[in-house]
Amino acid sequence: MLPDLDAAPDTNLPVRAVLPDVLAALRGSGSAVLVAPPGSGKTTLVPLAMAGAFPGRVVVAQPRRIAARAAARRMAALAGGAVGGLVGYTVRGDHRTGPATRIEVVTTGVLVRRLQRDPELPGTGAVVLDECHERHLDTDLALAFLVDARAALRPDLALLAASATVDADRIARRLGAGVPVPVLNAPAATYPTEVLWCPPPRSAGRVSGSRVDPRLLDHVAATVRRALGEAVGDVLVFLPGAAEIGAVAARLSGLDSDVDVLTLHGRQPARVQDAALSPGVRRRVVLATAVAESSLTVPGVRIVVDAGLAREPRTDHARGLGSLVTVRVSRAAADQRAGRAGREGPGRVYRCWSPAEHDRLAGHAQPEIAVADLTGFALELACWGHPGGEGLQLPDPPPVAAMQVARSTLQALGALDSQGRVTTRGRTIAAAGTHPRLARALIDGAALVGRDRAAQVVAVLADDTLAGSRDDLVAAWRRLRENDDRAASARWRDEVRRLASAVPTGVTEPARPQSSADLAAGLLVGLAFPERLARARSAGTGTYLMAGGTAGTLAPGSALAGSEWLAVAVADRVPGSAAARIRLAAPVDEATARQAAASMLAGADEVGWADGNVQARRVQRLGAIVLSEYQLSHPDRGLLVEALLDGLRQDGIGLLRWGREARALRERLAFCHRVFGPPWPAVDDEALVDQARQWLDPELGQARRRTDLERIDVGAALRRLLAWPQAARLDELAPERLAVPSGSRIRVDYSDPAVPVLAVPVQEAFGWQRTPVIADGRVTVLLHLLSPAGRPVAVTSDLPSFWRTGYPRVRAELRGRYPRHAWPEDPTTAPPTRRTGRPRR
Repeated sequence: MLPDLDAAPDTNLPVRAVLPDVLAALRGSGSAVLVAPPGSGKTTLVPLAMAGAFPGRVVVAQPRRIAARAAARRMAALAGGAVGGLVGYTVRGDHRTGPATRIEVVTTGVLVRRLQRDPELPGTGAVVLDECHERHLDTDLALAFLVDARAALRPDLALLAASATVDADRIARRLGAGVPVPVLNAPAATYPTEVLWCPPPRSAGRVSGSRVDPRLLDHVAATVRRALGEAVGDVLVFLPGAAEIGAVAARLSGLDSDVDVLTLHGRQPARVQDAALSPGVRRRVVLATAVAESSLTVPGVRIVVDAGLAREPRTDHARGLGSLVTVRVSRAAADQRAGRAGREGPGRVYRCWSPAEHDRLAGHAQPEIAVADLTGFALELACWGHPGGEGLQLPDPPPVAAMQVARSTLQALGALDSQGRVTTRGRTIAAAGTHPRLARALIDGAALVGRDRAAQVVAVLADDTLAGSRDDLVAAWRRLRENDDRAASARWRDEVRRLASAVPTGVTEPARPQSSADLAAGLLVGLAFPERLARARSAGTGTYLMAGGTAGTLAPGSALAGSEWLAVAVADRVPGSAAARIRLAAPVDEATARQAAASMLAGADEVGWADGNVQARRVQRLGAIVLSEYQLSHPDRGLLVEALLDGLRQDGIGLLRWGREARALRERLAFCHRVFGPPWPAVDDEALVDQARQWLDPELGQARRRTDLERIDVGAALRRLLAWPQAARLDELAPERLAVPSGSRIRVDYSDPAVPVLAVPVQEAFGWQRTPVIADGRVTVLLHLLSPAGRPVAVTSDLPSFWRTGYPRVRAELRGRYPRHAWPEDPTTAPPTRRTGRPRR
């Protein structure tokens, strides 16, 4: 029987004032958004009111399992019954419902799976999407699928989105498929909350990747001790993760005996979580992660100590690595946390940062869709019939690059076809209720190592915290089987049972598993993450190369360091680091690696340029890992040519032997290209490399190694760049030599294509009336007039002017030094002579 909300004293909460408006909005438009602050009763009173107003079951979706169970217990208590009666819950691996259940609290993941099985949601009259501000992937999917199902199949389905800090206008537009639905605001709780700013000392660093400076944890523990002495009530402490919770708990071990220190995070057994959410006899300090930000009421709390940090997923799409990083909390989350202190009376919040830092915080946390691995998300969209999400009311569109990676992964798993449509195998993978990679390992691995082994290992991979702080997956699996940690083993066994039941009945188990127990773990990891199979780069160093091309390192002292091969289950890479850190792995042998990553095996002849020469070998690879290689005695001719061309691109045309004649020809061609432009060819380094196939053929076709390049007649090869008309006029336009009055033919220097130079002794130029010109008269040659010693005494492009003004000075200066040479007064009429003793040219 539903409770009388007007008569029950425990229901006198702020949201009661807007319950009539909420129900009227849902009856009118069918959808609405409720913005209600923490402690206002939206999670408990609203579903109870809706159950009395709408036929069928009211389904309340929560992002977290702990919040779902807590909400169900609270509503059951208000209704005067036990969980499983009027109010029940369903979370992964655990459910308590019955025939009389009218209100069912589920996780958003469970709701998504239920919608995929039957989008009509038979028997359900209303759905509440609670805490939709958290923007988990399942929350976004549930919202989009519900709006789509309501439009196409269930116009009678009442749909309410509720949160304390949600972007109400955006969600209202999505619920109304572009036409905003009503937004209702509940009044705030009446209890005031005092904020105290408690920044740590400047020397206390904040975070690096996922690591939190121990000095900051010292400061948090000190702030907790201060709060216990200054204020009344229990203390709720927000920390980013279980490791930091354990560290602060250790620092608080010396508290008074009348104070209990409890922990609260999502990976704990339900009974441990329930203890933190139940009233205590003595004063309590509850160390919690973000699970306590919303929906949950921790009884007795009047003080909040906030470290100001949170954990968010990050995905390195290029390397296929995911990790959790520690970030500064958003202002919205800080407000949510502060609201915990004012639920039961006046409260106090100790924030471990400054007001200036608070002003710089982001308004809201990044939605998971912007930073996470989207493989499972993409598969859910494909199963729904919208592979890219187009046409669905997703709060934000998925990033294009991340979706491309996700689709490629799903196609490799056989879950999507080439058009992006879900396959039968894809639906089987989705139904397993775990990440598609792990579902692939479970389904395919069951046929190789047996269903139970597959489920046991995949259960560890699905929750890597079960392995503890060690990196040896096999050892962790063994400890769980031996029940060394009863709480972890119980959680693991629950997941094993669920996964084992998810293996399709058509999968035939082997009569005898193909691998030993130890190798089975590595095989299953390899099936899930074939690109993370890794081979040691050098024995005993703990450095590895993964099949995907990423380097990996083990922690110093790791027991896995002697393994030649590893199947890496968990690895992350700090931005800027050259290698990933291997967090969890299992030893394998090469045969198992080949079996797990058969699709990555490839053999090919590789002919390329390396270390300054052609390398030709036949190579078998597992992705980036070389399994075997040997030299090729007769490599493919086309591959050889490509390797030589690549050598020229890498090391330059200096690989060729440039004799004097070849250099001179190149300089003449450069001169013509500068003066006349095309079709005269460019002959700079870049142009010659780009045209190498044209002007070095057929010499390249006969070469096999670097020394063969050095034997090429470069001068003859260069002439291939000239078409016949240009070849016929080269000597005319850019003559190699010019005749001077003495009868000598002297080489023209074209090393500067802008200024061709002719160096001629003064005595051989007597009688020369005009400066020579070339290139059809377009370019005047620059004369270097030489002394008998071969040194320039004048540089001119105006020979008549030199004879008039420059020569008299030269004559006066040199005739005494060189008396045996002719120094006539009038050089324009004097006969030229070679008898100068000039150097041979």
